[in-house]
Amino acid sequence: MEYYLVKWKGWPDSTNTWEPLQNLKCPLLLQQFCNDKHNYLSQVKKGKAITLKENHRALKPAIAEYIVKKAKQRIALQRWQDELNRRKNHKGMIFVENTVDLEGPPSDFYYINEYKPAPGISLVNEATFGCSCTDCFHEKCCPAEAGVLLAYNKNQQIKIPPGTPIYECNSRCQCGPDCPNRIVQKGTQYSLCIFRTSNGCGWGVKTLVKIKRMSFVMEYVGEVITSEEAERRGQLYDNKGITYLFDLDYESDEFTVDAARYGNVSHFVNHSCDPNLQVFNVFIDNLDTRLPRIALFSTRTINAGEELTFDYQMKGSGDISSDSIDHSPAKKRARTVCKCGAVTCRGYLN
Repeated sequence: MEYYLVKWKGWPDSTNTWEPLQNLKCPLLLQQFCNDKHNYLSQVKKGKAITLKENHRALKPAIAEYIVKKAKQRIALQRWQDELNRRKNHKGMIFVENTVDLEGPPSDFYYINEYKPAPGISLVNEATFGCSCTDCFHEKCCPAEAGVLLAYNKNQQIKIPPGTPIYECNSRCQCGPDCPNRIVQKGTQYSLCIFRTSNGCGWGVKTLVKIKRMSFVMEYVGEVITSEEAERRGQLYDNKGITYLFDLDYESDEFTVDAARYGNVSHFVNHSCDPNLQVFNVFIDNLDTRLPRIALFSTRTINAGEELTFDYQMKGSGDISSDSIDHSPAKKRARTVCKCGAVTCRGYLN
């Protein structure tokens, strides 16, 4: 008879018991057990003409160890997923998935919904004026006051070219929450999945639903730091082969967003030299042109299950950042190899 070692929820390992199959009323856990066992055997014996039958008396220690680690990882990822969904303030749900390796939740990452200013930096999130429109599509609204066009059409899709700033209605405007010029401020509307990639790019993000072209997908948030501090951190990140720094260079180059420790789902979005997301500068309650919000919009229709990517060298101006592609020896920065696999791949992230 087959017996299974059972860890009882809420009880220590010392109370684990061996149970026959008829005592187990947990088909999902049993299926996961079988899947984990099969996946381990497939990985270890890949390419060998062998049978997947094991000793009937006991699992090999390596297999048992893997199954336990996988079960603990699954619990840890579920807890992290629950925490992310408690912390988020937008409609779209966040899911977490790792079918590739035993990597668990990041140990030094804190989910935030908006910019976190570093000590000494002040973010004034209160507009000085707002519109009094009854129909923001046809009246002189906030974008017109700023000297730019309304960014969206009636399908909530962006209609302005990259490099053009977005001015949304703010807290002082008399229009309501259903105003067609309130898109980015409502947050992510799509359910997204943070998943472990199989191509060596670590975590990535995929959409679980179809996203129409030119639609708002997410904001890029993190810790707002000075450009001098960004230069110091950048050298550390380059040596580790990671990059989370986003220069706020819409009009000046005083500040940078660092999403390494503090961020949202965008922290996990990978780079591509042929991305499906485009960067736009957004102004809502904070009209300081040195501190735009960073919004990511789809460049084309993105199907459910497809990974989301943006170009790490593309800035809100719509151009490639000259700082990012400065290859002069004077910078003495470690180069990070790009793994995006695009036909147009530039070879490096920086």
